[in-house]
Amino acid sequence: MKIIELQMLQTLYEQDYCAWVEQIAELLRCLRRATPTHQWDTLDLEHLIEEVVDLGKSQQRALQSALRLVLSHLLKWKYQPERRSHSWQVIIRERLNIDELLQESPSLQRFLNDNDAELINTTYQRARREAMVETSLSEDNFAIACPFSVDEILDLDFYPNADQ
Repeated sequence: MKIIELQMLQTLYEQDYCAWVEQIAELLRCLRRATPTHQWDTLDLEHLIEEVVDLGKSQQRALQSALRLVLSHLLKWKYQPERRSHSWQVIIRERLNIDELLQESPSLQRFLNDNDAELINTTYQRARREAMVETSLSEDNFAIACPFSVDEILDLDFYPNADQ
């Protein structure tokens, strides 16, 4: 590996951990295919690659978990205004953790794209079910599709009104 490529990877590690993980996994795959030597055979490359890929997936799971928590509490805030509490506000502030994840790995932002919001939609459905159980409200009370934009979900000052 050239020094320039190594420096780029080291910079990527500092600027976008998730993108770095994806690059390292791909480099390991390429090395496995290009250099079938005894040296590489002594490494358990299959499992090493799998573990590196899992590092990136754990960041996605952390993002999804934080989103689910924020979304379920935004729903409760919206649909049970009489039960609003300081603890709900604190949990909704989980947005700060999302912001930290996105700063650590800006490439995670691709999962929050309004045009391709698969992660948001999947997470919203889980948050919706969670909010139904916690509020004892019927599913008819909750929007089928996520009623919040990505910007609203991430906006530290956004709290939905019951009539929105």
